[in-house]
Amino acid sequence: MFVTLEGIEGAGKSTLMNLLVQELEKRGLPFVRTREPGGCGLGARLRPLLLDVSSSLDSRAELFLFLADRAQHVAEIIRPALERGEWVLCDRYADSTIAYQGYGRGMDADRLQELNDHATGGLWPERTLLLDLPVEEGLKRARARNGREGLSTSEGRFEAEELAFHQRIRQGFLARAVRWPERFCVLDARRSPEELLKAAVAALNLD
Repeated sequence: MFVTLEGIEGAGKSTLMNLLVQELEKRGLPFVRTREPGGCGLGARLRPLLLDVSSSLDSRAELFLFLADRAQHVAEIIRPALERGEWVLCDRYADSTIAYQGYGRGMDADRLQELNDHATGGLWPERTLLLDLPVEEGLKRARARNGREGLSTSEGRFEAEELAFHQRIRQGFLARAVRWPERFCVLDARRSPEELLKAAVAALNLD
C-alpha cells in the first residue's frame, strides 16, 4: 500500500511517521519509509537547494526541481517497493506541490495535477493522511523544532514565508481532501500522538 503523510509546516508528520513505522514493524509488514524532497539520490542533492533559507529560486524553477525529484523518486524507490509487495510510507508527495506551488504560489492547480501525473507516471497514493491544524500553531511548532535541531537556515525556507502563504497552503490541502474524499483522511493534528496513531491505524485498515 502506498501511503503519504501531508500537512502544513509543523503539523507533526514526522512524529506520526515514527509511530506508524513502529506499528508496521510490530505487525511484521515489509515497508519502505521515504520522504520528499530527499528520498532518492537526486532528491538528497536537491533538498538543500529547495529548503535552504539562502536559496533564491524562481517559482517555476522551484516547481521543476520538485517534479524532477519526484520522477526519480518514483522510478528509483517507490514503484520498485510497491512491485515487491511492500508498504511505502512517504512524508510529502504530489499533494504538497499542488498545495504549495499551486495554492501557495498561485500556479494553476489543474495544470500542476497534469504535470504531477506525468512526473509520476500516474502513480498516486492509495491513502493520504492529512494532518491539519491552525497555521499559527503549526509555524510555532516548526520554528521551535528548527531552532532545537539547528535547521533554521538549512531547512527553514518555507517556514520563513509570510503567514498568508501558509494559510493558502492549508486551504489547498483541505480543498484536495474534499475533492478526493476516498483517498484523504483528515486528522486533527492538535490531538495527542497516541490518538493520531489510533486514527491512522483505523484509516489504513490495520485494526
